[in-house]
Amino acid sequence: MEKKQYEKNIILICFILVKFLIQYSLISPEYELQRDEFLHIDQANHLALGYFSVPPVTSWISYIIKLLGNTVFWIKFFPTLFGALTILLVWKTIEELKGNLFALILGASCVTFSVLFRLNTLFQPNSLDVLCWTSLFYFIIKYLNSNQTKWIYLIAFTFAIGFLNKYNIIFLVLGIIPSLLLTAERKIFRNKNLYFGIGLAFIIISPNIIWQFNNHFPVVHHLHELSETQLVNVDRWSFIRSQFLFFPGTLIVVFFGLFALLKQQKFKKYRLFFWTFFIIISIFLFLKAKDYYAIGVYPIYFAFGSVYISTLLENEIGKILKPIFILLVAVCFIPIYRVAFPNKSPEYIVNHPDKYRKFGMLTWEDGKEHQLPQDFADMLGWKELAKKVDSVYMTIPNPKNTLILCDNYGQAGAINYYSKKGIRAVTFNADYINWFDFETKYYHLIRIKNAWEKENEWTETSPYFENACIADSITNKYAREYGTTIFSFMNAKIDINERIKKEVEEVKNFH
Repeated sequence: MEKKQYEKNIILICFILVKFLIQYSLISPEYELQRDEFLHIDQANHLALGYFSVPPVTSWISYIIKLLGNTVFWIKFFPTLFGALTILLVWKTIEELKGNLFALILGASCVTFSVLFRLNTLFQPNSLDVLCWTSLFYFIIKYLNSNQTKWIYLIAFTFAIGFLNKYNIIFLVLGIIPSLLLTAERKIFRNKNLYFGIGLAFIIISPNIIWQFNNHFPVVHHLHELSETQLVNVDRWSFIRSQFLFFPGTLIVVFFGLFALLKQQKFKKYRLFFWTFFIIISIFLFLKAKDYYAIGVYPIYFAFGSVYISTLLENEIGKILKPIFILLVAVCFIPIYRVAFPNKSPEYIVNHPDKYRKFGMLTWEDGKEHQLPQDFADMLGWKELAKKVDSVYMTIPNPKNTLILCDNYGQAGAINYYSKKGIRAVTFNADYINWFDFETKYYHLIRIKNAWEKENEWTETSPYFENACIADSITNKYAREYGTTIFSFMNAKIDINERIKKEVEEVKNFH
């Protein structure tokens, strides 16, 4: 028995090592950090109980990264770690469901060779979000099997951490509650520990709720803005199609799991998971959610499906089919591997657009088709921007009295991360609206402006300074920031601080 467990542990470790090895080889050297990563990294310098863009957990992780040196290795380490822990939880779930070695390998393969490779390339809340969904599902299974109170409190704690990481986990709860009511597990609502657990979760998340209240619930404004600018371009059929692309060749394992949950006596006690799946997917479809919001649903269903399939293959034919199943998982992932990751140069992608177009990867959040996938274009031009801003900064007399003002958080975050001069850029966009330093008296302005607005910037701003020039621009034609212009305005004729303070207040009032 000990020998079998030892072999299982070795196989599990191999899966985790493969995860880390492949994850660190998915991004070609031409690409830099992605736009959103810069904002999350910068939050480490401004710790708070909440942010306009995300809850606070990401900033805590960013602070750890900062203490570790703020290098790209550590920035990529944590999403990879969360992906590896998701594999571990699926493995433990299969063990809890009494699955054999084949079920363990199949379930771990389905999660490993999936969209998680793409999700885990970026330092965003999404990787931890999937881990929290999987953890919560796992703890529910543990409670159903043992009826021990401790699992209720772990469920509550997991929800709280998930909430403080990404509000998306609310949809998981919205799926579970009606599912409980539809099954015999509704008896949980008579358990007083459930309400103590809810109280615990509320205590943990209350600082963030208070922050939201004190800041007039910016999450509502963020959702409204998201709905008007991005979700309006979301097509429900594209959402459904993406679910198949996320798990190529392995979504059938999920369907086996759903069938088992509905029809097999062995899985009867877990039937609430059947209803949970369809309720959550229906909610996302109704709200026209982004396709990746639903990724957290799937890992636990790979566990159910793998265990059920393993019982179907306990025969002579199964001995032949088992290795084929495992091989199929990896083989079906290869076409996605070739296009879903920034492992090809921008020139290659531009010259082979059909490969990416057929997967819908060239269509951005604006609903239009572009020459590169949006995430890839968001990983270019940042070092160039920071280097050129540094050069302009050094041409200004008394540069410490210079305000570096950008148009978006990507520009500001990239300058702050890549700058060799230690300068701190800000913007009226996202959380940077709270990060202006008005203790410094500003006499000069470096303005980073989106390409399509540069003429207006020159006309509107240059009259307020004695010296003004267009200093430089982003020349990487593949970058989303291509054409972004750097203006240098020196020796202000007005009080810059008062002018900026007024604009900051206007933006905050709007939010």
